[in-house]
Amino acid sequence: MNSLSDRAKAHEAEFKHREEMEFRVTARRNRLFGLWAASVQGLSGEAADSYALLVIAADFQAPGDEDVIAKVRADLAGKASDAEVRAELDRAAAEARRQLAAS
Repeated sequence: MNSLSDRAKAHEAEFKHREEMEFRVTARRNRLFGLWAASVQGLSGEAADSYALLVIAADFQAPGDEDVIAKVRADLAGKASDAEVRAELDRAAAEARRQLAAS
């Protein structure tokens, strides 16, 4: 019976680790995405960092990525197409995974 309990605990620990990692990847992705959008708007330094925090906060409005995409798309109206915004979000996600895997 102990073996079954140990397996259940191991599965729980693995699930918890995956969920925490996914949260970290999403937060890092949103920060990178926000920094990109800030640069498109001509922001740098503290202004860019502040804007990136707004993008991170936008992700807590609704489940999924559409809240983040909608915020950035609205802020970049006329400066980046929807396809460019979505492509950059994908690029930021890949970069976030790469960075976290390296740490």
